[in-house]
Amino acid sequence: MVPLFDMDYSEFLTYIFQRFSGNVKLGLERITGVMNDMGNPQTRLKGIHIGGTNGKGSACAACEAMLLAHGLKTGMNTSPHLIDYCERFRLNGKNVDFQTILSLFQRYEDIFNKWEASFFEITTAIAFQLFAENDTDAVVIEVGLGGRLDATNLFVPTVSAITTIGLDHVKTLGGTLEQIAFEKAGIIKPNVPLVLGRIEASPLKVILDRAAEKGAPVFLPEKDYLVNNINNTFEGLKFDYQFRNYKFAALQSNLLGRHQADNLALALTAFLLFGEAEGIAISEEKIRFGLQNIRWMGRMQVLRQEPTVIIDGAHNLQGVEALTANLREMFPERKFIFVVSILADKAYEQMLKMLCPLAKRFYISKNTSERAAEIEVQSAVVMAEGIECKTEQSVQEAYQTALTDALPNDIIIGAGSLYTVAEIIACEEK
Repeated sequence: MVPLFDMDYSEFLTYIFQRFSGNVKLGLERITGVMNDMGNPQTRLKGIHIGGTNGKGSACAACEAMLLAHGLKTGMNTSPHLIDYCERFRLNGKNVDFQTILSLFQRYEDIFNKWEASFFEITTAIAFQLFAENDTDAVVIEVGLGGRLDATNLFVPTVSAITTIGLDHVKTLGGTLEQIAFEKAGIIKPNVPLVLGRIEASPLKVILDRAAEKGAPVFLPEKDYLVNNINNTFEGLKFDYQFRNYKFAALQSNLLGRHQADNLALALTAFLLFGEAEGIAISEEKIRFGLQNIRWMGRMQVLRQEPTVIIDGAHNLQGVEALTANLREMFPERKFIFVVSILADKAYEQMLKMLCPLAKRFYISKNTSERAAEIEVQSAVVMAEGIECKTEQSVQEAYQTALTDALPNDIIIGAGSLYTVAEIIACEEK
C-alpha cells in the first residue's frame, strides 16, 4: 500500500472509494461513534442546514455568497462533487486544497476504520473537523440523502431549510411524497427556525406536523416571505422579495432559471434569520452583491457561445420539469440539441419524453457512473417519439459530435445527470 502522504489525488480517491464506499448503511450509530471519538467538532459550529429533493445545492451556494458578502468566515459542505472531490469542502468560498483533506483523513483513519464508516460519513466528519479547526463564523451544510438518517444530521444549525419534495431515491427514501417528506423532515431540530420552499399540501402536512412536535417556527412562501415579479431571461434572473420589514426590489442573480427565484428566496430568508439570530448588521447592498456572485457549477450554466452550450444538472423528473420550463421561457419557439445520459435508477423514460417536444436532435451516450442507463434503452425512447437520435459510447464523444454537427446559432443542452454535466465540463477544460 502506498503511504497516504505519498498518494496523489487519484490514488487517494481510488483508495477511499474501494475501501469505504461499500459500507453504506442508513443510520446514525456509526457517524455518532465517529464524531464522539473525534471530540464532536460539529457542536462548535453554527450556521444553516439545507435539505430537499431539488435546489438545495443552489440554496447552499446562495447562503454562502451572502454570508461572505457580509464579511463572515464561512465553511460549506455539499455533495456530490462534479469534477473534484475537493469541491465538497469550501472555506471562504474557495475549495480546500487536497493536501489538507488528505492530512485530516490520515489523522482520523483509525477512527473511520474502527466504526467501519462509509465514504459519505468520512466526508462529513472531515468537513465538520475542518470547519471547527478554522474557527468559521457560519457554515452551510447540504443534506446528502434524505435527512433523518443522513450523516449531516448530527449538526444542530441556527436555521434549517427544506427546498422541495419530489420523487427521487425512492428505493431508499420511499415511493410516496409523504414518505420522502418524513425523511426530509428528520433534519428539523427543537426550536430551530425552519424555512420551507414550495411543497405540495400532503407532504407539507408531514413536515409541518414534525415541526410542531419539535417546536420549530416555520416560514412559508407566500405566507411569511414573498418572491414575485420574476424576470427570467438568458441575460439573467431578476425578482422582488419581501420578508417582515425587508423589501428588496429587482434583486439580480448570476444563476439562471425561474425556479432559482424560489431557491434564492428561501436562501435569503434563511440568511436573514441567521443574521438576526447572530446579530449581523444586514446590508441590502451586500445582499445584492452576494446574489450576483454565487459560485455554483452545472446549474443552467452557460459554457460557450456559437453554438451556445448550456449545462444543467437536471437528474430527476422535477429537475427536468424546471429545465424545460426555463428553456421555453428563455428561448420561445426554439428547438434544442440535447446531449443526454441518465442513470438507470431514475425515471429516464419519462424524463426523455419530457425533453422530446423541445428537441431538434439527441446525442445519447453512457456516462461513467456504474448506475448509468444503457445507451440502447435511452435511444429507443427518443426514437419512439420520432426524434432524430445519434449515439456515442461516451459523454465526451457525444458532446464533441454535437459540437461538430451544430450550426453557430444552435443551442446545445447537456443534462440528465450530474455525472453527465461533469463530463461535459471536463471536455471544456481540456
